[in-house]
Amino acid sequence: MPVSEALLRLSENPGFWIGDGATTDDPDARELRTIFPVTGGYALVLDIGLSSGERTLGLRIPASSEPVQLAWAPAGGPYPAALRWWELDLCARVIALEDPTLPHPGLVVALLSPFAPGTPDDDETTIGAMREAAYRSLRREVPPAPPHGPEQAPLPLFASDDWWPSPPAASPQVLDEATIAEITRPTSRFSDVRHGSRFPREDLAHLVRLASARLARMPDEPWHHVTLPLTREILDTGDLAPIPALLGALTEAGCDHPTVLDALSEPLVPAEACWMVETLAGAEPGTLLRRRV
Repeated sequence: MPVSEALLRLSENPGFWIGDGATTDDPDARELRTIFPVTGGYALVLDIGLSSGERTLGLRIPASSEPVQLAWAPAGGPYPAALRWWELDLCARVIALEDPTLPHPGLVVALLSPFAPGTPDDDETTIGAMREAAYRSLRREVPPAPPHGPEQAPLPLFASDDWWPSPPAASPQVLDEATIAEITRPTSRFSDVRHGSRFPREDLAHLVRLASARLARMPDEPWHHVTLPLTREILDTGDLAPIPALLGALTEAGCDHPTVLDALSEPLVPAEACWMVETLAGAEPGTLLRRRV
């Protein structure tokens, strides 16, 4: 599992996502490194400075122990454009297929999407939907509500719930909707670091080719042809109602891939189901999601 307990604890702090909760006074905890293996020995690497809050995105290539820097951002941003959105989306899909503990859209998109702002060539609505789903996926354990109500049976006149209202329950969702709306707001001003002489353009392009090839191998699965007519129907109509039937067909055909099955299981997350249907149908990423948002 590439995600450490330290990062998981940080991710449960709302301040971490708005730029003021990633620091510590512990002199021994200076930096937190998270490695997201993609494919073919390539990985995306995120370094978080725990004393400064700064973040560095890197690319690890095969046979190299240290990543090549893609971009650096101070605490709270602004974030430079090191990745194109479609590159991040592609890598996140492959990461999810290789590691079922990192579903897409989820922690990978939440952490790395600030480094992949939308460009004029992108569909901002689709990007926004994926980012919002990623931030909504962040969950934390909440304590049970304390007991409430009278210590003994009240008089009938005072027995209704109006007299003994339940205390507000804490939400397991880390970020509220107002915060999600704020941090997913499209930005039109950002620095593009991809033209720098040290930017590893060829290595990143090779990673993209390998990740594309990994997705293209999905039709080689033995259960693919059995379910292709149903995935094409969902893709063509944009209707997710047949998803339970697709899930049943995959299971009967012998599919036991946890990422595939989880993406199509209840409670259904439309963004997650859409990318999985697109992948199973061999469609261009975003084809189905654009019909849903």
